[in-house]
Amino acid sequence: MRGSADFERIDAGDGATLRFTGNLSLACLRDLPERLNAIEGPVARLDLSEVERIDTVGAWLVHRFARDHGSTIDGLEEDEQHLLDQVAAAEHPIELPRKPADPFTRMLGEVGDAIFVAGHTLYGLLGFMGATTIAFWNVFTHPRRFRFNATVHRFEVVGVSALGIIGLMSFLIGIVIAQQGAVQLRQFGAEVYTINLVGRITLRELGVLMTAIMVAGRSGSAFAAQLGTMKLTEEIDAMRTIGVSPMEALVVPRTLAVVLMMPLLGFYASLVAIMGGGLLCWISLDIPPVTFIQRIREVVPLTDLWVGLVKAPVFGAIIAISGCFQGMQVEGDAEQVGNRTTIAVVQAIFLVIVLDAFFAVFFSEVGWI
Repeated sequence: MRGSADFERIDAGDGATLRFTGNLSLACLRDLPERLNAIEGPVARLDLSEVERIDTVGAWLVHRFARDHGSTIDGLEEDEQHLLDQVAAAEHPIELPRKPADPFTRMLGEVGDAIFVAGHTLYGLLGFMGATTIAFWNVFTHPRRFRFNATVHRFEVVGVSALGIIGLMSFLIGIVIAQQGAVQLRQFGAEVYTINLVGRITLRELGVLMTAIMVAGRSGSAFAAQLGTMKLTEEIDAMRTIGVSPMEALVVPRTLAVVLMMPLLGFYASLVAIMGGGLLCWISLDIPPVTFIQRIREVVPLTDLWVGLVKAPVFGAIIAISGCFQGMQVEGDAEQVGNRTTIAVVQAIFLVIVLDAFFAVFFSEVGWI
């Protein structure tokens, strides 16, 4: 059986020397660490020539003692010296966890991060919008690059397939507006003005706005998911390799389809909402459809229709560009597809509402009230 680890101290004129003997491995160290810790004063040299065996724990023990006492280590064979060198190289100070910031500082940090991310996203979105404009110009100057079949297919997906859900939503919104308006106006004996409320608010605001929100949820998310999946499967890289521009082949048809379909869908939604409001006025307020239509023609100016039609293509462009931009940003794994799809919908709806507020102020300033 190999001997336990031990050492003896030899004092000489050039300084003290510790001569280690036995087995410097974990199983044989016994009380050696405590005895070494009890040694005080400098030790010039550690002699390990008579050590039978040394493992990582023993090497660390010798290295720590030599480091603390400024000692030199002698007597190791090549393999043992390599082990000691590796243990010494692995030594590094332990980083203590940072003290958690106070809630106010953490809140400021989160606000700063959010502002930075928002600014970076806006910068990227503006750049993507410029790239989309360039792609439109290239297609316009080279008509043979225009993908007619892909664009017509997007017309069907964005427009025709959405007629059912947009019509149902608009019809119910028209009923809700008429019902709530009638309840409030009845207090002043002015139920007849429910027609004004339904006609103006649907044509001017809610028809186009709710359509934009619905299209963002349906088509904007679909664009992000489709392009994100193509990015992951490297189809977009393959298109670039064979000389096909992804902007012209993928982004232009989708953007063009949404821009052209939004005014039609918005007008359709406004008409269906007016029908829903007219039905409730007929049932609840005893206003016949003929009277309702005549009143609509009298109180709703044509500018309300133009306001909705002007806003619709702008909303459509924002929805399509946001969806395509987020899809093109997908990298790494499939989880990014879901994240970018969610961001595309939220971003599109947020920008649509911001632009709607801008249009409200703008049209008020130009007199289209």
